[in-house]
Amino acid sequence: QVQLVESGGGLVQAGGSLRLSCAASGRTFSRYDMAWFRQAPGKEREFVAVITRSGGTISSADSVKGRFTISRDNAKNTVYLQMNSLKPEDTAVYYCAARLNSFVPYGYWGQGTQVTVSS
Repeated sequence: QVQLVESGGGLVQAGGSLRLSCAASGRTFSRYDMAWFRQAPGKEREFVAVITRSGGTISSADSVKGRFTISRDNAKNTVYLQMNSLKPEDTAVYYCAARLNSFVPYGYWGQGTQVTVSS
């Protein structure tokens, strides 16, 4: 079982930066692929970025490429999302999620952290 807790959200002006963190409980963090999703008001949840258990493979949505960077520190059981050049359309609740591999769904989710970008 993995418990995930996000932090680092807040209010920022357009063009600014934020770094989100997701701390995982347990001693098996390094077994999981980790991802970030987001959900804006009135919209469906969408994929933002994923990083494999070793950190060797990273993928991100086209809408955030070049602006957002996902990383992880297995020694600290934490995954990060560095968000630069933020836009008002990045406003959403951001969730981290964990899965054992790409053949199974994300089985563990955090409670989310709000990111609001003002114009």
